[in-house]
Order: sequence, then C-alpha cells, then structure tokens
Amino acid sequence: MTKQAQRAPQRRQATQRTGQENIARFFTVVLQVVAVWNIVSIPIARYWPNTETAISDALWVTNIPAGPSLVWGLIIALLASGFMRRQRAALWVVVILFQASTVALAFEILPTWGEISADAEGRTMYFLFVGSLVFALVSIALLLWALPAFPARLARGAWLRALTVGSTGVVIGFVVAYMAGVLFNHVPYGVAAKWAGAALVAADPTEAPYDLAYPANWLVFAAVQIIVVLGLLGAISTFFRAEPRRVARRIEGEITARQILLTEAESDSLSYFATRDDRYLTTSPNGKAAISWKVTNGVALAGGDPLGDKQAWPEAIAAWQDLARKYGWVPGVISASEEAARAYVDAGLHAIAMGDESVIYPADFSLSKNKAVRRAIAGPRNAGYTVHIRRQEEMDADELAHLAQCAERWRVGNERGFSMALGRLGDPRDPRILVVTAHDATGEVRSLLTFVPWGKRGLSLDFMRRSPDAPSGVNELMMTELMLNAPNFAVERISLNFAMFRSSFAASEQVGATPLQRMNNRVLMFASRWWQLHSLYESNAKYNPVWKRRLMCYSTAQQLTRTLIACGRAEGFLPEVPSAFRRPVPAENTPNYINEVVDRMAPIYDRLLNPAPVAPKRNEQQRVRIAKLKTLEAAGMDPYPAAVPHTASLGELLPGAEASVVGRIQRIRDHGGVIFADLREATTQVQICLERSGAADMALWRAGVDRGDVVSVTGRLGASRSGEPTFMVEAWAMASKSLVAPPDKFLGVADPEARLRLRHMYLATDDQAWNRLFVRSATVKAVRDFLANRSYIEVETPILQRVHGGANARPFATHINAYDMRLTMRIAPELFLKRLCVAGVDRVFELGRNFRNEGADATHNPEFTSLEAYEAFGDYTTMRELTRELIISAATAVHGSPRVPRPDGGWLDISGPWRAVTVHDAVSEATGVSITTETTTDDLHALCQKHGIEISRRATHGAMVTELYDELVESQTVEPTFYMDFPIETSPLTAPHRTNPALAERWDLVAFGMELGTAYTELTDPIDQRDRLTRQSLLAAAGDAEAMEIDEEFLGALEFGMRPTGGLGIGIDRLAMFLVNGTIRDTLAFPFAKPAGK
Repeated sequence: MTKQAQRAPQRRQATQRTGQENIARFFTVVLQVVAVWNIVSIPIARYWPNTETAISDALWVTNIPAGPSLVWGLIIALLASGFMRRQRAALWVVVILFQASTVALAFEILPTWGEISADAEGRTMYFLFVGSLVFALVSIALLLWALPAFPARLARGAWLRALTVGSTGVVIGFVVAYMAGVLFNHVPYGVAAKWAGAALVAADPTEAPYDLAYPANWLVFAAVQIIVVLGLLGAISTFFRAEPRRVARRIEGEITARQILLTEAESDSLSYFATRDDRYLTTSPNGKAAISWKVTNGVALAGGDPLGDKQAWPEAIAAWQDLARKYGWVPGVISASEEAARAYVDAGLHAIAMGDESVIYPADFSLSKNKAVRRAIAGPRNAGYTVHIRRQEEMDADELAHLAQCAERWRVGNERGFSMALGRLGDPRDPRILVVTAHDATGEVRSLLTFVPWGKRGLSLDFMRRSPDAPSGVNELMMTELMLNAPNFAVERISLNFAMFRSSFAASEQVGATPLQRMNNRVLMFASRWWQLHSLYESNAKYNPVWKRRLMCYSTAQQLTRTLIACGRAEGFLPEVPSAFRRPVPAENTPNYINEVVDRMAPIYDRLLNPAPVAPKRNEQQRVRIAKLKTLEAAGMDPYPAAVPHTASLGELLPGAEASVVGRIQRIRDHGGVIFADLREATTQVQICLERSGAADMALWRAGVDRGDVVSVTGRLGASRSGEPTFMVEAWAMASKSLVAPPDKFLGVADPEARLRLRHMYLATDDQAWNRLFVRSATVKAVRDFLANRSYIEVETPILQRVHGGANARPFATHINAYDMRLTMRIAPELFLKRLCVAGVDRVFELGRNFRNEGADATHNPEFTSLEAYEAFGDYTTMRELTRELIISAATAVHGSPRVPRPDGGWLDISGPWRAVTVHDAVSEATGVSITTETTTDDLHALCQKHGIEISRRATHGAMVTELYDELVESQTVEPTFYMDFPIETSPLTAPHRTNPALAERWDLVAFGMELGTAYTELTDPIDQRDRLTRQSLLAAAGDAEAMEIDEEFLGALEFGMRPTGGLGIGIDRLAMFLVNGTIRDTLAFPFAKPAGK
C-alpha cells in the first residue's frame, strides 16, 4: 500500500471533523441571531410592528421561537452558549424541543391543507410551515451527523440541580401569589391556591378552568412571572453549567508540577504559581510538559506559560483543549509570555496584549545612579529600619505564623491574584520561598515581601504587605537590600509586579504623545482610583526594569467577554457570583495533604537537587583501561598513590647502581619470558626489562600496564643481550594509570589543532616542544637578570584599568559589579610605568601579561607577555644599544653563544653591529622612489596603488608611509634592523625629533620579517601630550575601537614634571620566537585555541 493510500483515511477523517465543526458553528450563529432578535425586537414591535412580524415569521422557519420576548431571548442565549461550548445536552434540546417537535406537528397540520389554504394568509402560513418542516428534517440529520463535535457532557447531578432551581422558583412564586391574594385581594383561603396557580401561568382567574370571582392583580401577577422566569433561567443555566470535576487527583498534579519545575532548564517567572491549591494540571502524553488551570465562569483558565519542555508544549495544549471540550469549558489563558502565546495561537486560540511584567537584574542595578530609589529609602534608613532576608526553611514556625498574622492584618480589601500570587507563607511545601522583612528601630516587623523561586537563579514576587505605621519608602528599602544582597542567595533576576496597560502610560509620557494616547492615559488614571493601575506601573518603573509583554488568549470572538470576566474574577478584580447549587471543590491543603506532599517530594528534591554524578561516555579502549585499573586495585596496588619510590631521574642513572626512576611508558614489547618497555622522562628515554626469573611481578604488569601509564621502577642499569643499555627491573609500582591512549608512537601528535587542544600530550611526547618550553623560561630569566644587573627595579602595575591607553589596540572590556564600572584589561603598562618615572624612579621595568582583543595567528596571541623598561636621562639611542645587548645576552643564555637559527637553515651571528636606517630611507629603497616628509599624499597614494596597497585618499602622510613600510619593508627584513624616525602622527606618546618635528624619535626592531620591539624618546611635554591624546579620543568617539582614551590621571602626573626618559618595549613571545625560529604557538605553554568547529 502506498503512503498516499495510507493517508487517505486520515484525510477523510480530517475532512469529516471539519464539516462537523462547521455545522456546529452554523447552528451556534443561528441561535445567537435569534436570541439577539428576540431582545432587539421588543422596541421594534412597538414602533414598527409589521417589520417585526415579517422578520419574526422568517426566523420561525428555523423552528426556534422568534419574536419580542426577553425570556425566550435569554433562554436561547443560554442554548447558544451551550452550543459554543459544544455541550451535547444543548444539541439534544434543539433537536428534540425545536426540530423534532415540528416534525411531530406536521402529522396534524399537513392533512388539514384544504382548510388552512382557503385564504391567502393561510396559504402563506402553510408554506412557512413546509419550510420549517424541511429545515427541521435537514437540521436533525445534520446535527445527528455532527454529534461527535459535541463531546461536552453535563456535570454530575445537573438534572437534579436544574430541577431543584426551577422548582424553587415555582414554589417561591406560588407562595408570593398565595400570600398576596389573601392579604391584598382578600381571596379566601379555600380558593387562594387556585388563584395562585393562575398567577403562575399568567391566566385570568375569572375564566375557565378557574372560574373564580376574584380578578387578577396584575402587579402581583407580573412579580410572580418575574420570579418564575428567573427560576427557569436559573434552572437552564444550572443545567448547562460545567463544574470542575475531579478530573485528576489534585496531589498528583502538584507533585508532577513540582517535578517539572525542578527539572526544566529555563522556567517562566510565573511557573511556580502552578502549584496553587486552586489549580489543576494537565500533562502532555510524554509527561514532559503541563498546563495548570482552574475553572471560573465556565472558562478553563490557564495561568502563565506551560510548564516543562517547550518541544512538548503543543501536546500539552492539545490535551488541555481536549479536556475543556470534554467538559464544556471555554479554553482561556491569562498572563502568557510572547513565546507561549505563539504556541497557543498555533493551537487555534487568539491573543491580545494585557500589559507588561517588570524584570530586574540585580547585576545591572546601581543605587548611586537611581535618584528616585535613593530618595525613597532615605526616610526609613534615617528612622533606623533594618532589613532581614531569609529562606522560609531557615525560619521557625512561630515567626512564620507571626508574619502570616501580620500579613493578614495589613491586607486591604480582598486577596487578589491567580496568575502571579501564591499566598502560602509558612507552608512546609515551599521551603525555598524568600522572605524579606523590614524592622523598625525596636525590632518590630513593619513590612513584608515574599518571593517564590523562578528557576534556579531567579525570584518572582508573591505578595507585598506593609503596616499602616511604616514610613513611605520601606518597600523600596527592602527591594534595594534584596538586589544588593542577591549574589548571596544566587539570585540573578527578579520578577516584580505586573503592570497592565504599561505601554499606554509610557506612550503618554513621551514627547509628542498623540491626543488619543493622552485621552487613553486620562481614562486609565481615572480607573486607577479603584484598580491601582498607574501606581503599580510607577512602583515598578523606578527600578528601570526590563519590560516583558504578557498576553491573554481566548477561543473565539464570541467567548472574549466570557474570558475577560473569568480573568477578572480569577485575579480578584471582579467578585465571584455565589451559587447555592454549585458543587464546591473540596479543599486539599489539609495537614495530611501537606505532609503527604512534603514526604513525597523529599526524595525527589534529594535526587534532583543532589544528583548522582553522570558517568562520562567511554570508548572501548578507555573501558579496557578502566578494567585494568580495577585489576590493579584488586591486586592491592593503588593506581594513583600519593607517593612512589623515586631516587633519580633517567638522565642520572649510573651503570650497576640501584635506583628508583619514574617515567611514562612509550612502547611495550612482550616476548613471553621477558618484557621490554621504553620509559620516557622529559626528553630522556631508557629501555627497561622485566624477566620471568626476576623479582618484578610480570603477571600483574601484563594485566595492568598500558602505553601511556606513568610507572615507578626500581632496579639497576645494565645491558640487554644485544648490548643495548637496559634498566633491569626488580620491582615496580603504578604512579598514575592513564585512562587515555597516547598518540601514535612514531608520529606523535601530528595534527596542528590537536597540538593546541592536547597540549599536555604534545609536550609529553615531543622533544622539540619540550625544549622550547624551557627555552622560553631561559629567555625570561636572562632578560630579568640582564636588567637587574643594570640596576633596574621590577614592578607590577594594574591589569584592570579604567582607561585603556599606552598603545593603539582594541581592549577586552569587563565590568566590576562592586562599583558598577566598566574596566578594560590592559593593552600596555606604559602609562603606569611613566607615572613611576614622574615619581623619580631612575630605572624601572615590568615583565607582565597584556591583552588585546584580536585574533590569533603565527605571530599574534590575544594575551601575551611584554617587557617595558624606562631609564631616566636616556633616549631612543641609548635604548637601542640596551636592546641589542639584552637580546645578545638572551641568545647566549639559550644557545651558549650570540647566535640564532635562521628560517632557511643554519645560524645567524648577531654579535656584530646591527643595521639602523630611517623609515623614509627604507621605504625609498623598497620602492625605488625617494620618499621624504615633504612628499605629497597624492604621490604617496599613487605609490600605494602601484604596489597593490589599498588605502583611502584621505589618509595622512604618516598613515601612507606606515602602510608602505608594513607591506614592503618589515616583511622583507631578515637580519636584526632598527627602523628609526617614524612619522610623528603615528606615535602619540613619543617626543618629536630634535631636527625634524614631522618625525618622532622612535625605532622598531625587526628581524626575520617580524617586529621584536620598539623604543621612544618619551614625550614629557604635558601640553603636547594632552593635545595628542585628545586627538586620539576624538578618533575613539568617531568609532575607532583601537584609539587611546584620555587618561586624566596620567596627564595630571605628567604635569607634575617628568625628567627626560627613554622607553623600551619588547615582546617576550616574539623574542622567544626569534631565538628558536618558531611560531608564537611554539613558544607558549598554552597558546590560544579557538573553539572547536569555528
């Protein structure tokens, strides 16, 4: 069978369901039209009787009573409501009472055709009846076919309750008529019952079948009719009312809701209110999502977002809608987020905005920047108020009971809240509720806030109470203390009150608000006299929250009013309509119920909040190694001991001398009676041997040792039969069992990316990588010793800086919460070191880490080590000789002589003089065109174009020269060369040249195509320095992220006076690269590695 054939029955079923639903909608509209006409036609019948008669007669074709009648209008409206809720009882009423009765009447009327059609009016009535009969037959057939579209059943006992309500109306009407007849119409007791019966049916008591001598009192009769009609309407309403049955055991729903709240990664701020005692829970078939709801005004009202896995939301919504259809409830949602509202809309509901929820992030809250809050809390603070913040589980029962009494005493009006209120202070089921109390100077509680959990790191406001004696601002004081102490309670976000019509208030406050927006504001301000709309908005707005829209969802436009009323009743804005015949839902927050929830949740809390560690996924090789580890443990050998025998390194072994050495197994060769293995320590490798005749445990070795294991072996250095030096093992112990296989024993870690991510393995198995690690250490030591021997003092300056300066580079930005300040990680220590020079330090240097927000390549790393040194009374010439001597010293420390490896092989002797050439001369030599400071920018731009360098025509002379230098000079330089006298505009911290003010006294040292360092004659003129940094700050303001900012503290120090000074900067990473002829990754222990897959 093809897939198309398999899907055919499904399509037919879907088409049938759609047709049945359309039939249900059609008859709902018919009933609504007739109900509205019956009421509207009352005044029409008085002034335009012919029009009313014509329309009523036409509507009678539907067999539904049509005409001016308030009673029938209300009755049919109730039937229409039943149709909208797809109640099957409403369908049977329409079929039997209206349609089937017409068919039965046809058997009496059709045979009288001759008599009825004698005149024109009779013929008209006859044809109308025939139309009614046809409509009845078709309606019966269609409604019976559409029966599956009416799944809603009557509530249990609906017939009895409806009969009771109707009978009560009749009895009350009879009693009123009887007493009025006796008292006011002087009807004798013996016939008063007949007279009251006539009043019940609005009959004339003087005519048959009553034949009484006492005429009707129309005032009494009208009152009795009203009583009877009200009883009838009440009976019909009670008959069709769907009460919240015990659709599921309440405790199971609460346990399920709490489990989902504990397991879901990101919950809605209102999710915890799903545990309210008046809510039920409907879960998705897979149990991963659920909807909490209650029934009010015939609406199954869901509060907030669905709980749990968002992928399972559609299934949970469908299950909730099916349940609502089954019991005849109208589905509705209050306070849904935008994401949840989209899910409800996808399920067929409609959404409208309600208002906004305010969410505060304590990390962003700054009391110093919030004048309104600071002013508000001044009063209670001056009055000696203190704030206590605790979890409910930390408080004793007596204190919680006292707080509950205070909250009840301070409450004004009825309790409100369904979607965002819990009101269970002191309930053992809610140990994580956060309680914030404000105490006056005597220690008495004067105000109270409670917050329910919002996920693992959030709070959602439950209720807010304040004593009438508390000063204004006490709530702001509690909120301020909560936000300042939020990190102590692992709180990252706080949801406050819900502000209805927030956007309207905000729009009216904007400049240029339209007249309509201002009118809306006036209407809302008027309504705020009763419902605190504006005060809630203002109380939230002062904290500068993030506003998150909340929406209401409803089924159809006809049900919008019902859903609005249900929302108003649920939230406490509208009163619940009392009913003596409504079956109350049993209260379940009894001590036994609460204790059962606590007992059942205790192991769940323990399992979910303290989960057992999840075993990592292991491959087959790792599982084999773990099995060998257990073998070692079973044999009494600790695979990870605190200490092992170790008396010598592999390089210190002497022939014949007993020693204990430790190393990593590289290779194992098992020859049965003898086992050979290669043991490696650092870059030294020795063959070891275990013999069957020896004392070492060969069986345990075979069962427990793999390549990569770190072992301790004790024995003597000898020789194998072939004469190879071999360490003869007498005893061994595991030093560290490796659970990961080492790389290929011949290729090592070959992949460049793997060398970054498996740095430990690469260093442990590659001699060159190991040696370069120590070369860098030797380089740093040589630099430090060289400067110390020349009386330089070493200092440390701040890495976190308020102003980024000292170089043109993009910084890493961060934020210090304690002071609510933006900080940057330093790009250079220069400005702080110069302040030490101002203080009078003659010679100073710093070896430290710098950070620049740029990519990683062969010569760059986002974090790097640099040397900066300053010498009073020096200049860029003295620093040039100092740099040469320093690098020669480092090369000698690393290689034993002043030489470095060349990129093309061989060695380069660096002991002689190093070339020094000006930048303009170097560019002239590279281009074959004479370049000076007088060369025009047009000529320079043409030269750039000639050499394929893209640069703007608006670029400065210095920028163009620098581009030419970077592309044509620096990359082509091999031997160490000082390029001197750069354009002054590219060196904002450098003193101008003594003979040419267009140049700066600065040099760059370049070798093997990369810059090694730079040095300046430092700029000590504070006026010139301020001017240059101001120009840099203007570039930063224009969007240049690398431009320096103005550091007023540095400029203030410079104004104090700084001696002539020479400054030097050398990249230690670049220096190590130069000494080993490697990339920056080769010289760093752990170079930056971008995330996998990027």
